[in-house]
Amino acid sequence: MPEGDTILRAANRIRPVLEGAVPDEVLTPQARHARDRWPERLRGRAVTRVHTHGKHLFLRFEGDLVLHSHLRMTGAWAVHPHGARRRRSPLRAWLVLRARGHDVVEFDGPLLELMTAGRTRFDQRIAGLGPDVLADTFDDARFLRRLRADDPTRAVGDALLDQRTVAGIGNVWKAEGCWGAGIDPWRRLGDLSDAEALAVIADVRPRMRRAAEAARPHGEARRVYERAGRPCPRCGSRIEARGQGEDNRTTFWCSGCQR
Repeated sequence: MPEGDTILRAANRIRPVLEGAVPDEVLTPQARHARDRWPERLRGRAVTRVHTHGKHLFLRFEGDLVLHSHLRMTGAWAVHPHGARRRRSPLRAWLVLRARGHDVVEFDGPLLELMTAGRTRFDQRIAGLGPDVLADTFDDARFLRRLRADDPTRAVGDALLDQRTVAGIGNVWKAEGCWGAGIDPWRRLGDLSDAEALAVIADVRPRMRRAAEAARPHGEARRVYERAGRPCPRCGSRIEARGQGEDNRTTFWCSGCQR
């Protein structure tokens, strides 16, 4: 699943094409949107803002209309010069916005909806999100309140994936952050100090922000993620891997130096 840095990178590419522009054309090739009349509803409206919160991307239009996207496991945003070959089949496009000689395309959904600005403030999928790990200023106190409201027996690695606690961290950055802070991802929240929890955030925030600005995905070197069986770059012990949480997401960690 794309994590917060991937979504912010997409927003950074979309922004110079759409922000402040009235799209020349709005196309909704996906059959499920045929009756939604988005081209008619968005015609003549400028895009006032392109922004993200965690794994969610928002295109705000004049008239208090907002396109809300969550890519989950299958979706992708792309920006191409108009007429250039697309990296996925045009048949997989759900939305095409044309402006300033470029096409902004959302492929394969699976969550793409047009909503009012007011609804974004009350919809708990959005309003219930924790602080954005990639925000200019991270709200430490809010993060700790959300973390301490969780089950104290829950494993740290599993808790970091809960978007209600902190928005934007996924399986890659969970593993990398725990390693960077020297925290065993299997440790219970009740045994984790506030300082240790904030150390995980302090490790991933700058790395994720650099990754969001990188020319290519995964610009930041991975230290433990998908490196099972290799030596830990810090202590040389063998990197372990095992499924964790209800979704059984594979966690990577070093049993030698993560405590």
